Amino acid sequence: MRIGFLLNDAMNEPLPSTTLHLARRAQEMGHEIWLMGVGDFVYDASDRLLAHARAPQVKKYREITDFRDAMVSEDAKVERIAAEDLDILMLRNDPAADYETPWAQHAGLVFGYAAMKHGVIVLNDPVTLSKAINKMYFQYFPEAVRLKSLISRNEQDILDFYYENGQRIIIKPLMGSGGRNVFLVQPEDEANIRQMITSVMRDGYIIAQEYFPPASKGDIRFFMVNGKPFKVGHKYAAVKRVGSGKDVRNNIHAGGHAEVAEVTDEILELAEIVRPKLVKDGIFFAGLDIVENKLLEVNVFSPGGLGIASRLMHKDYITEMIGILERKVSYKRYCTGSLDNIELNTL
Repeated sequence: MRIGFLLNDAMNEPLPSTTLHLARRAQEMGHEIWLMGVGDFVYDASDRLLAHARAPQVKKYREITDFRDAMVSEDAKVERIAAEDLDILMLRNDPAADYETPWAQHAGLVFGYAAMKHGVIVLNDPVTLSKAINKMYFQYFPEAVRLKSLISRNEQDILDFYYENGQRIIIKPLMGSGGRNVFLVQPEDEANIRQMITSVMRDGYIIAQEYFPPASKGDIRFFMVNGKPFKVGHKYAAVKRVGSGKDVRNNIHAGGHAEVAEVTDEILELAEIVRPKLVKDGIFFAGLDIVENKLLEVNVFSPGGLGIASRLMHKDYITEMIGILERKVSYKRYCTGSLDNIELNTL
């Protein structure tokens, strides 16, 4: 099996990285892996989709840091590969991380779609991802599991929402990730709320969300694969993310830390409510951010934390994921022409 992994920048992938864990394990299992960034594609005069890609020379590495260092070293294998020779292309870039380079935000989707047209299984489905490039996608999930939200670039709209919700709301960019520019606005912030709105509005539309007090104790990153809760044995892939106590954000990259998650019946019921849309949209791999019975976010671009879940839950979710990819390639081989990309995403 030949697997391509698309990153924002193949030379600067930060750790912890679910993508690097997947690539490392796939290579250890005997598969050919290639890593590329959103600026590495070529569409040539013969209508071929190519990519300047790289891979470590050695098959096994003791630590994930060794794998990353080998991938970016001068000794790494670097080739211009043809997308049509890949079995799978995993879109693991985060458009929101490229907010300072607008051309890069859609590149993965554009070339991912081209790869799909060349017969490659593209995960997650690029057509759906083009609709999910900002947090508006979240509003299309069932209202029963969502917090009350407002999306606007009008200051007065956001002020009205602030007062209607007891002067406690979260504001964040409609297009953003990793906890960047996320603020809890409280009564004591009333004098500064206009400046806070202006600051977030520099990134475009604002999503204002009612404050949910239990979120201050952390949230659960719950993984869905093939449109179902992801588990090995009886243990679900999940991580409890807890903030520093001084920050509303629980994101690991924003200073939070990870703990063992308790997967409750409420979480499983919520997952069942959102499952039909994930299947319909061809979302192979998603990270649901959950507090009690409420969904805070749906992460369909590069959800992270699977390696952390493996360590905390003492289950090898990474190897299980590679096995699922192997089965998808088999499905396509034996059902030639009868399965489209969306179907392959959730089989």
